[in-house]
Amino acid sequence: MQPRHDRKIIRKKFHGKPNPATRLRMRPEAEPVLKGIFAKIGKPVSTPLTPDPFQLEALEAINRTDCLVTAPTGAGKTWIAEQAILSVFEKGGRCWYASPLKALTNAKWVEFGVHFETRNVGILTGDTKENTDAPIIVGTTEILRNQLYDAMHRGDDLNCDLVILDEAHFLGDTDRGVVWEEIMIYLPVRINLLLLSATIGNGSEIAAWLSSIRNKECVVIEEENRPVPLYPLFLHPSGKIMPCLEKKNLFSGVRTFLEKHGAGLRGGKPPHFGDIIKVLGRFNLLPAIFFLKSRSECDAALKTCRGISDQHEDTPFYYGTEELLERFPYLKNHKQLHDMFTSRVAAHHGGQLPSWKFMVETMMKKGHLHAIFATSTVAAGVNFPARTIVLFNSDLFNGHEFSPLKGTEFHQMTGRAGRRGQDKIGFMLVVPGRFMDLEHIRELISKKPEDILSRIRNDFSMVLNLLLSQTPKDVRDIFERSFATYQRVRCGKKGYTQADGLSLWEDFLRHLNLLKREEFVDENDRLTENGLWASKLRLDQPLLIAECLRRDAFPKDDEKLLAAVIAPFVYDGDHNSRIEERKIPKKLRRSYQNVVSVLKPLSKRMEAAGFSVTPLYLWTSSTIYDWAKGGDWDDIIQKAGIADGDMAMLILRTADNLRQIASLKETHPEMAALAFRARQSILREPVIFE
Repeated sequence: MQPRHDRKIIRKKFHGKPNPATRLRMRPEAEPVLKGIFAKIGKPVSTPLTPDPFQLEALEAINRTDCLVTAPTGAGKTWIAEQAILSVFEKGGRCWYASPLKALTNAKWVEFGVHFETRNVGILTGDTKENTDAPIIVGTTEILRNQLYDAMHRGDDLNCDLVILDEAHFLGDTDRGVVWEEIMIYLPVRINLLLLSATIGNGSEIAAWLSSIRNKECVVIEEENRPVPLYPLFLHPSGKIMPCLEKKNLFSGVRTFLEKHGAGLRGGKPPHFGDIIKVLGRFNLLPAIFFLKSRSECDAALKTCRGISDQHEDTPFYYGTEELLERFPYLKNHKQLHDMFTSRVAAHHGGQLPSWKFMVETMMKKGHLHAIFATSTVAAGVNFPARTIVLFNSDLFNGHEFSPLKGTEFHQMTGRAGRRGQDKIGFMLVVPGRFMDLEHIRELISKKPEDILSRIRNDFSMVLNLLLSQTPKDVRDIFERSFATYQRVRCGKKGYTQADGLSLWEDFLRHLNLLKREEFVDENDRLTENGLWASKLRLDQPLLIAECLRRDAFPKDDEKLLAAVIAPFVYDGDHNSRIEERKIPKKLRRSYQNVVSVLKPLSKRMEAAGFSVTPLYLWTSSTIYDWAKGGDWDDIIQKAGIADGDMAMLILRTADNLRQIASLKETHPEMAALAFRARQSILREPVIFE
């Protein structure tokens, strides 16, 4: 392939004179005992695929009944899924493959398209809907749950013969675990269920619960052997690498270090990541994923890496980046692109654009980067492992506070160490510091993932959709069959957000009573006309949006204004950007105030009934309005004071809410059409990419 003219321009822009070499603060050195370990580094000999015993056992099980497979990352769980799908597909059956993440869903769609031919694979997410009549559907878990709602409402059986739930440990996710549990409860018994995860501590308990509610065996297949062995290392501040463990205890050199320095090393001074990369490079331990505490730490880490690359001519790297930049033109001016070109490093976190994260993932998978700096969220995301993962902290921010790493979180991160087919051995490097408890890490290495607790709960969308097809008595029976009830009654477990069937039922009645008072449900516990169409609003604030629709509170003739007033309903953070109201267009202020005014009585009634009501921030409306009008991306996020990734999420969630309103073609045809146009007005580069 010959480089195009514009590629030469891009290359020239970043391929200037190399930065002067910085003084190395570390002296690369390795403990002699590691010589034999490092000798194992290299690419394994390519051999024909021979299924492991656990894969064959799982395949035999899923062909006749339900099956739960727990195995380390890279052990071959996807092979099981592919073979199970093939078995059903060859018999003329249909399969549903559900994952928790849109990025992972998109990746599987492409992967399965290659494996089973594109015409046989469709995709269903909030953003993408293609080839939906295909015999193999890949989609997000929420879409599958919604299809089960619709099937129950119609009195139909889901047109499917096999359901695969990937990343099944999301059953224990505080916010989204309820969706996984609903699917397991509602799924028709005739449809075999395959659960896949790397981190489930109580697989036998989950299987026993499933067997009790589905009246069929759920076979548990547990594989503990990693496909690429993990070797824990410790980095002395001098630059010397030593083993982290000696048998199951801390290595003698590590103990000596701790006795001398304790836990307060560096007094909070951040490490020099560029030096660490040079040490790793000296011993052939790259590429690496550095797990850091925050987005800002990931971004700041890039500055210490300038000058670590010799900037030699690397044709595959340039072709790889330039092809992606042609695909995503907006990224040509990305502020971190210079670091990728000159230092072969990148930051990857939730504050960045989806297209940038995709580019980083792609370049890492192709081996074009020395290292990425990431928050722990990447551990549960798309699979792009490295030879080494680097830990600086033994705690993790859980969204509210920092708490010690749990076994599940630790195994998610270390699961990225060692690339199957590319590495004979993977490494975890522990770097001492203020927030690193080496004894805790030592314990985690041999600790299994924690047990999953039920997260089932009521919300108005769930209650409305259950009442489409169930009586309150049926709903009570559903709660009695829940994993929460099973854990409480059978196992005596008490989760910190867990409820049993009785408390779930009482909470259901609380929701039901409000829905009756607001005339979404009649006195016979059936959905009213308003309740029927409101049930299609499968989003976070269905009652508030439904109230606006039936009170004609939304703008009727301006799709940009509609997008703007929907934005406050989707934002669940606490950031309140200071904006000068006088600079906001009058028609936007009027539209926003009209929505707030209409909702005020309902909000008060909801709060009186014990339901929390999320504030509706004006800045979100102003931000989306500017974007819908075609404003400049950088100007808008600077004005709002938010990160690229947060802006992208605000737009995508607003678009998803508009998609739900656009589905109300029969009852609200004009508003549905306006919502469709509003969605189109905000979905463009750099938010969406092909």
